Amino acid sequence: MKINFPIEATVKKRYSVRNYKEQAIESDKRKAIETFIVSLENPFSPNVQFHMLDIQTGQTMQKLGTYGVIKGARHYIGTTITPEPMALEALGYEFEALVLYLADLDLGTCWLGGTFDRQSFSNAMKIEEGEIFPIITPFGYAADHKHFKEKAMRRLIKADQRKEWSELFFINDFQSPLTEAAAGDLAFALAMVRLGPSASNKQPWRILLKDGNCHFYEAKEPGYSKAFSYDIQRIDLGIAAAHFDFAMKERKIDGHFVTSAQPEIDLPKHMEYVFSWIRD
Repeated sequence: MKINFPIEATVKKRYSVRNYKEQAIESDKRKAIETFIVSLENPFSPNVQFHMLDIQTGQTMQKLGTYGVIKGARHYIGTTITPEPMALEALGYEFEALVLYLADLDLGTCWLGGTFDRQSFSNAMKIEEGEIFPIITPFGYAADHKHFKEKAMRRLIKADQRKEWSELFFINDFQSPLTEAAAGDLAFALAMVRLGPSASNKQPWRILLKDGNCHFYEAKEPGYSKAFSYDIQRIDLGIAAAHFDFAMKERKIDGHFVTSAQPEIDLPKHMEYVFSWIRD
C-alpha cells in the first residue's frame, strides 16, 4: 500500500461530513477508490473486508437508517472482520487510510459506529453471518452548509478540540508527560496521532516513549463499549497506528509494530497495553 498524499495537510483537511450534495462521483475517482481499496493492508495481519453500496432510489434509502445523522448521502463503504486478536486495530488502520485517501480526493466521509442500523445495512451490503460489522462511512461531496443536527453533534462531542500533549504522551512512566521538544524526531508523528478522529472524540490512545520505542495503550472509557460485542475503542487505536505509521514513513524513519513488547511499569486504572512501535 502506497500513501501518496501529504500526511499533515490531509489529516487537517479531513473532517466528519454529515450533509452531502446529491452529486455523482466521477467514474475515474470511483475506479481510483476501488483500486486503492484492493491495495489496502495493515501491520497487524488480520484481513479486513470492504463493502461498497450505492443507493439509487428513495425506496431503498428509506430502508437504511442513520438515525437522521447523515443527510443526502448516496454512497457508503462498510467494513467487516472475523473475530481474532488485533482485528479491530487492523480495521481502524485500513479504514483510516481509506478515509484520508478520500479526503485527498476532496470527498467527505464520516465514521459511523453506533449511529447506523446494522441490520438494514448488513442486508444491503450482503454481510455474511459470523462477521463483525463495526463501521461504515458515507462518502461524497460535502454540502455547502451543515444541517442543524450536524452542528449540534459537533458541539456535543467537541469535534474540533483535542486533548493536550501532556494528557496523551508520556516518557518512561505515566507520571511523566512527554514534551514536544523531548520527543525529537517522533514529534511530528505524535502530533498527527493527536489530530486523529475517534469514537465520540474520546481520544483513548496513550503513547509511552521508553528506550526509543513507542508503546500504545488504550485509556478505556468504563461502560463506553457495553452496547457492542467488542471494544469499539480498539478501532481508535488502529487509527492512531495509521497516523503514526504514515507520518514516520513520510519522514523516512524506519520501525515496525509488535504486540509483545509491553514495558514492565505500573499502569493507571483502566489503562491497557495494545501494541508497540519498535525503531529499526
